[in-house]
Amino acid sequence: MHIPLVDLQRQYQVIKKDIDAAIKKIIENAHFIMGEEVRQFEKEFSDLHNAKFGIGTSSGTSALFLSLKALGIGGGDEVILPANTFFATAEAVSQVGAKPIFVDIEKESYNIDPKQVEQKITPRTKAIIAVHLYGRPADMDAIQAIAKRHLLYLIEDAAQAHGAEYKSKKVGTLSDAACFSFFPGKNLGAYGDAGMVLTNNEDIARTISLLRNHGRIEKYEHLIEGYNERMDALQAAILSVKLKHLNQWTEARQNEAYLYNDLLKNIDKISPPLCHDHFKSVFHLYVIRTRYREKLSKYLAQKGIATGVHYPIPLHLQPAYRHLGYKKGDMPVTEEYSETILSLPLFPELTKKEVVFIVETIQEAFENDFK
Repeated sequence: MHIPLVDLQRQYQVIKKDIDAAIKKIIENAHFIMGEEVRQFEKEFSDLHNAKFGIGTSSGTSALFLSLKALGIGGGDEVILPANTFFATAEAVSQVGAKPIFVDIEKESYNIDPKQVEQKITPRTKAIIAVHLYGRPADMDAIQAIAKRHLLYLIEDAAQAHGAEYKSKKVGTLSDAACFSFFPGKNLGAYGDAGMVLTNNEDIARTISLLRNHGRIEKYEHLIEGYNERMDALQAAILSVKLKHLNQWTEARQNEAYLYNDLLKNIDKISPPLCHDHFKSVFHLYVIRTRYREKLSKYLAQKGIATGVHYPIPLHLQPAYRHLGYKKGDMPVTEEYSETILSLPLFPELTKKEVVFIVETIQEAFENDFK
């Protein structure tokens, strides 16, 4: 049996007819940049999250970058974010000229620790980025309270959290601006790069709309200096097709995750992700922890089961941020987890039989007495 970490081919076969028709329409119309397809998807995606405005961008990274620019964050400013996330979260801060300030994570949620956020605030702090890692919302009540108390902007990095909920509220409207990625492997993925900013603030929406498209209001009239960070019509059309299936796919991911949890609960060398009533994770990734990660990953690979590590090098220890002066030991939870986390296969088309096989293989591996 061969089980990949993500299987986009299986997904395509289910929706092939509609996807092919959407692509064909775009090619025949020869309208490839922005346009009606982008406007339609912006409305559909913002409606799903109960947001007033949706602005399509060229990627999730550009969504973060443009949000920071629209909020006026730049040289001399500091932005607080978790050390346990993908590089793009910090990279966008650097791109606008600001300084990323890393914070350790909560043991249970893997998300930014609000208690430590407040300790890192200085007169230069302008914003907090709360990442909803692996599809699980961060503790937004606590983070919102800190941002309000210190008059800071709050940005959600929801790149992995399409449709996730925090206390019955969709992520994407719990901040000044929320940034989504439609990288192909995401829960809602394009067939290339694309992103989105959601906001309820009309001024922020207008500024990001200008910034993504050369700062122009008409074809040759440019109100401000901007960038070329637009969403392609082809990706918007594909995403509109996929969006109709997102709720069903999310439910499938959740059911698979709950099955994993149930089957893994008696393996004492494994720590599965915890679930709680006050949030709805969309399980972009199913991440366990084990001190035997390398041996287990190798054993699973020998049985045809792919795994991943998200992420092996914490941001504060990345070579690109060596100049910030962080050292090993500064973020103990993040560092411990970076050495023990392991992502198991999870995608909507994964079958119960395959989940059972994966867990049986894990049990088999530990029966070989990993030491």
